[in-house]
Amino acid sequence: MEDIVGGWWDRLITRAAYRGHPQAAVTLAGVTRLAPPFFRAMGGDPALVLRSTVGTEHGARRSLLERVAGIGEKVELAWSDRQALYLPEKLDLFPSATLNRALYFWLMALAAEPAPRGDWLTRNRLATQRCLERMPGLAASYHQLVGALLALRPDPARLAAPEAAVEQAIRQALQHPEREVTLPEVKRPPQPVPLWLHPAPPTGAENGGAAGDSPADDDSEHKARESAQKRRRYRAQRIVPEDKKDGMLMVFRAESLFTWDEYVKVNRHNDEDEDEDNAAAAEDMNKLSIAADGKTRGSRLKFDLDLPSAEYDDTPLGPGLLLPEWDWKRQRLIDDHCRLLPMHPRDASPAPLPDRLLPLARRLRRQFQALAPERTRKSGETNGPDIDLDRVIRFMAERQSGVAQGEPGLYQAWPPGERNLACLLLADLSLSTESWVGEAGRVIDVIKDSLLLFAEALSASGDAFGLYGFSSLKRHEVRYLLLKDFADAFDDAARGRILALRPGYYTRMGAAIRQSARILAQQPAQRRLLLIVSDGKPNDMDHYEGRYGIEDTRQAILEARRDGVTPFCVTIDREAGDYLPHLFGSRGYVVVQRAETLPQVLTTLYAQLTR
Repeated sequence: MEDIVGGWWDRLITRAAYRGHPQAAVTLAGVTRLAPPFFRAMGGDPALVLRSTVGTEHGARRSLLERVAGIGEKVELAWSDRQALYLPEKLDLFPSATLNRALYFWLMALAAEPAPRGDWLTRNRLATQRCLERMPGLAASYHQLVGALLALRPDPARLAAPEAAVEQAIRQALQHPEREVTLPEVKRPPQPVPLWLHPAPPTGAENGGAAGDSPADDDSEHKARESAQKRRRYRAQRIVPEDKKDGMLMVFRAESLFTWDEYVKVNRHNDEDEDEDNAAAAEDMNKLSIAADGKTRGSRLKFDLDLPSAEYDDTPLGPGLLLPEWDWKRQRLIDDHCRLLPMHPRDASPAPLPDRLLPLARRLRRQFQALAPERTRKSGETNGPDIDLDRVIRFMAERQSGVAQGEPGLYQAWPPGERNLACLLLADLSLSTESWVGEAGRVIDVIKDSLLLFAEALSASGDAFGLYGFSSLKRHEVRYLLLKDFADAFDDAARGRILALRPGYYTRMGAAIRQSARILAQQPAQRRLLLIVSDGKPNDMDHYEGRYGIEDTRQAILEARRDGVTPFCVTIDREAGDYLPHLFGSRGYVVVQRAETLPQVLTTLYAQLTR
């Protein structure tokens, strides 16, 4: 009975003490679709992804009811770092859902401004001033938010003198951001300001330097990293590990098995890490997963995903090629950083097109034959299938008048038209392609069907094309599978190599794009199209994940465009909208909602891009 009454009391006092308005709450998920384009339109870093923030203790004075209920100690405030923009998971500050939604967009506009120098109040005041000067259309919404917020803040007349002075300074900065205001010193922190960014964001230490700054030496880099770790707060999730005595732990996306961002109940193998600095990898994480499994350190099992032996591996075609990689923190290319290995799939033998694909292949061939350039008549040839009557009559007339000289070309030829286009299809063959997509089977099977049908269609169009696949296992093993080169015909040997494809390892996309752009640049064509088929974002076992992999891929795409190559991405990743606009632009990619429709999407897309 005591527990029941205690539960009633707890719910009653918590409801009475809570200052929010749950009936008008707006969630971050409700603005997720509009948030990225709005943030980029405001001038924000397009590489940042959207994440939910975590509550931090504010230390301000709480009401008596809040202290009795044990709530109100933490507040969720917006902030950003070099990886992501962090916004509250839910906003119910105001009694109006319209105002709560407007607060989300105001925080995004404020975070898009470069961080000024100064104390907490000065930084936010200057950022607000610049934001309103650049985007005057936000002024009405901002002043409406300020008016609603001031009604919720404590009355300075009821506060002690030092706290009243701070509250007056905050109100002055909110109402008139263009006026200079000094923040008085006070022992107790003021009430949080939800319209401003976090006063001490968890990653504030790492934002101190410019993106292109490099440490003077290893010792200074270690000290700076150690200092950042002391002040960093992480967004955490508590994991309840599965207590299984037998069996194997299975995960849906094997590609994510060893990434730091997602929890899997295995110990990450780091014996071959180049700098053996696990703290640096943890510092770059957006989320720490914490689990108590009750096991000692000595009883943990360590294993790694290794390459198969040469007997069971794909067939290498030479010692490999050295390629550069973009270091976004230092803002420069690292020469000869990756080793790309051209390969043929193992156990590939010539094979015809599978019977189940024959009807669709015949239909695609008929459609793409219509894309073939029309033949053009060429007159004045010395030989050809037809006689040019106009030239014959003119020649006979000139001969009768005695002015004819020699025998001109009196024939017509009909050479095939040339569209002068080359296309390279690059397929992601990482471990995640092992996953299933309903009745269509595995992703790798859908990709194989797509490659076969795409090649059948392009063979009918007469365009030059090449087919390649890639996966990676750290920077020394970027595996580049040659399925059909531009100089080769699409025959049973090429079909056999496609049918022999297997899921590979990870997705070091930058190196594969650089090599594909080099191959395309060697083709004698006026237009060069690079089609990339992928099912996930760039990542690898080493530091090539998160923003590092995104920025290297983006740099490789920019290099390809400078060389006259047009990249376009086709993905089945539902979360691709978070990073593909930054990589390929808003019109440089398409998300396939159903993986089984990938073959038809590819062929239709090619017809549209080459029209």
